[in-house]
Amino acid sequence: MVSKCLFALVAVIAAWAQLSPANRSQFSAEAVERGRLQFAQSCAFCHGPNANGGTHGPSLVRSVVVRHDENGNLIGAAIRDGRPDQGMPAIQLNSSQVADIVTFLKSRVAAADIRSANRPVQGSDDKLLTGNAEAGRAFFQGGGGCSGCHSPSGDLAGIARKYAAPVLQARFLYPQPRRTTVTVTDAGKQYIGELLVLTDYDVAIQDADSWYRSWPSGSVKLDLKDSLAAHRGLLTKYTDSDMHNMLAYLETLR
Repeated sequence: MVSKCLFALVAVIAAWAQLSPANRSQFSAEAVERGRLQFAQSCAFCHGPNANGGTHGPSLVRSVVVRHDENGNLIGAAIRDGRPDQGMPAIQLNSSQVADIVTFLKSRVAAADIRSANRPVQGSDDKLLTGNAEAGRAFFQGGGGCSGCHSPSGDLAGIARKYAAPVLQARFLYPQPRRTTVTVTDAGKQYIGELLVLTDYDVAIQDADSWYRSWPSGSVKLDLKDSLAAHRGLLTKYTDSDMHNMLAYLETLR
């Protein structure tokens, strides 16, 4: 046990040493270690001890949420609210515990970026932006069905200024989950609300009046409104050209 703890501490110190002087002042070794311990207790069983991903959860070092977080505004919400539709439970931590986890994750991202900077870049903008923007526009308005939900002059206006090309590609291929709306029919009466729990045994929602309601799964009928179903469906249809063309088109929306 002592040897494992010592190995973990050495790993944290080594990662901290890789940071720039500016980042070292931002991520103190003590805060990083506290965050590592809290992460190991609350998150590592899914996301791995170093946040690189595990058998049940994705890498958080490459997470768009982590990279765009500011002082825990996104990470804290994800921890406290969970993502029930993806099997992630809500974890009730206090603000200090969340802050320590944020520090640990940010230090992991900063260290990973420094290591990546010393290697040949595999996903640079130049290598990603090889598609045809006009073909991407045609796919957007036609076969991809994207214009049915999105507008280049509406929700997508200026999106290329907001995100770098690698992040923009990740967002349209794997968009961030949204809250799922479900209609529960129980003995002919319908209840509509945000899905909180869905397992083989239970379903729970929070309705528009903030009431928590739950039922045994087998006793009710469910109608899920999955706003990202079209995105997931496209993953099996995209060709390499489609993906590059779509990114080239989205890059014109500045």
